[in-house]
Amino acid sequence: MGDATTILLVDDDKDFLELERRILESRGYRVVCFSDTQAALAALNAGPQPVKPALVVTDLMMTGLDSGFTFARALKADPRTARLPVIIVSAVSSQKGFDFRPRTAADLAAMGADAFFDKPVAPEALLDKVKELLG
Repeated sequence: MGDATTILLVDDDKDFLELERRILESRGYRVVCFSDTQAALAALNAGPQPVKPALVVTDLMMTGLDSGFTFARALKADPRTARLPVIIVSAVSSQKGFDFRPRTAADLAAMGADAFFDKPVAPEALLDKVKELLG
């Protein structure tokens, strides 16, 4: 798929982006950050030098309540990115009182995600899942 060490990180919370970037980079991953899904999608499909990540970590709630779902499903629907593992990390349960946490593998698939974490996510839990998904 993409560069085995590149992770695409999408979140409108700059502090979260910086923290997660540092955590992932400390384990040798190259991290490309975006604060919105449209810019991330554009970078994936950009001309001669598209971003080619091996995995995507995205927030759920950005410009809209379901921005992360829309983004993840767009990735899974595009043959060029359909096999990219997607991890959704969200504070929506604690901030808004909604419970979007998947209960089954079918729930995850419907989200277009391969894993889901509530914020704040423990660094080791995220790193373990990244390692697992990247094989």
